[in-house]
Amino acid sequence: MAVNIYLHQITKEDSEHNRQLIAAMCNEMTHLQDFQVKLFEYGWRPSMLRWAYWIVGSAIGFLSRLMGRRAVLRAGVWVEAKAVRHYGELLQTIEWDEETRKVVEKNRSDEQAHVERWRALLGVGGG
Repeated sequence: MAVNIYLHQITKEDSEHNRQLIAAMCNEMTHLQDFQVKLFEYGWRPSMLRWAYWIVGSAIGFLSRLMGRRAVLRAGVWVEAKAVRHYGELLQTIEWDEETRKVVEKNRSDEQAHVERWRALLGVGGG
């Protein structure tokens, strides 16, 4: 979902904000790849309903872009903070093998960095 959020927040404008959105989108693409690899390693397949997340992500990205830069940043904080919380729950409730745990921890750390970046650009403190 986050890939599509960022994809639809990016404008044609040559700006630092767009460059940061592009970097965040690329980072989210690596997360998608990380977890698809793990799904296949564990013998699972991606959900047949994943298209619904793509649509929701596209809608959040497009609508926040229409509402302006602050809405884009607030949407980023919202979705990334949820990801940090969900990763934390996964780390606490499941006994992962060491390799998978490192992937989840790395991705949670990336999401936390996104939260901090978007909050800083909003001028909002807090962790």
